[in-house]
Amino acid sequence: MSGEYSFFESVGTSFDKAAKFTKWDPGILEQIKACNSVYRMRFPVKMDDGHIEVIEAYRVQHSHHKTPCKGGIRFSIEVNQDEVMALAALMTYKCAIVNVPFGGGKGGIKIDPRKHSAYELEKITRRYTSELVKKNFIGPGTDVPAPDYGTGEREMAWIVDTYSSLRPGEIDALGCVTGKPITQGGVRGRKEATGLGVFYGIREVFNMPEVVGKIGLTTGLEGKTVVVQGLGNVGYHSAKFFREKGGSKVIAIAEYEGAIYNADGLNEEDARPRPTKCLPAKALW
Repeated sequence: MSGEYSFFESVGTSFDKAAKFTKWDPGILEQIKACNSVYRMRFPVKMDDGHIEVIEAYRVQHSHHKTPCKGGIRFSIEVNQDEVMALAALMTYKCAIVNVPFGGGKGGIKIDPRKHSAYELEKITRRYTSELVKKNFIGPGTDVPAPDYGTGEREMAWIVDTYSSLRPGEIDALGCVTGKPITQGGVRGRKEATGLGVFYGIREVFNMPEVVGKIGLTTGLEGKTVVVQGLGNVGYHSAKFFREKGGSKVIAIAEYEGAIYNADGLNEEDARPRPTKCLPAKALW
């Protein structure tokens, strides 16, 4: 990728800056930086109109110093190998910094989920899972994916169902993925966890007068104005906690199709798309 920006190389550059302050052997540091395993795959899926589409997908296991590897699966047309490698490396470093005993991993499927039906997304997700199983790139003690950009509880339920069917009798099969629905072995609080983490992190920074004072702000979140980029799972819950727990005012929300602004404050519940109502059961017969 000579002459082009590389996300993975940028992560490595940041690592090198920090590594200068350590006493570790240069060879050990090079091993820490390297991605241990990169799985790039192509598989065909029949779409609803009958045509065959070849799907490009990835799973990267950056470090096996602790297992399982841990990291989300992204559904985005922007997915590429460099991005997945970089995000897997960042997962390793994030886990190590807070002493969480996982190696870093990441996955991605190069599709625009908005352009596929639910049935097509299910077929793509299940086929991706079966490819991971073939190469031992998923499992409770090996590599545990999670929701990420463009994915959620639904996709995780498809993954765990596919994995369980391909590994019958595996007693801890439900541990092959996190972020599942509660009814499928998920954990309460998982859905809002990332957005809550954003709130907690920023709240702690605003409790440091020596930090916020440098930019002319006062401590605390009460009365502060907030702009949220993206109203998916993370953005929605971040806005919710800033408004409800922080006493902040969310004045703008941006999404891929545009943005809204109100100096008097916005309610994320009003801005969120309403789910389509289902017909009563008796009306379906």
